[in-house]
Amino acid sequence: MENKRPLSVTNGRVYIDGVLVADSCKYNAVLKPKVWEGKALGDQGTNRRWIGYDITGTIDAWKTNNLYKEKALEYIKSGKTPEMTIYSVNDDTNSDFYDKLGKKDELTLVGCVLTGDIPLMDLDTDGDVAKISVTFGAKNLIA
Repeated sequence: MENKRPLSVTNGRVYIDGVLVADSCKYNAVLKPKVWEGKALGDQGTNRRWIGYDITGTIDAWKTNNLYKEKALEYIKSGKTPEMTIYSVNDDTNSDFYDKLGKKDELTLVGCVLTGDIPLMDLDTDGDVAKISVTFGAKNLIA
């Protein structure tokens, strides 16, 4: 079958704890399975099975608030790791994807924790506008 109307990655939104990341410009989430590999006597090939997984992702956005700085301060003040829920949706209703499923492509990640550098301030004489990029890991997903 020929895909005449592939799913556009420009039609979507990202929410953190129910609040729209209004100036998000790129988002990705991936699941990497933890794979066991082994052989038994007489096997020519390798046996594999999934025995766990890791969910990671990145959010890039134009800086319009101090959400991530606030998460860092929350940890510094309380000593408790701040967790977030990230909901994302792609609602390209003009795609073959939507025609086949009859609904939007939705994903909810729970137990999300920031895992990389947290931008606190960015100044640059050669710069334009501030863009923030953060990485995260999630405990689980709901699709």
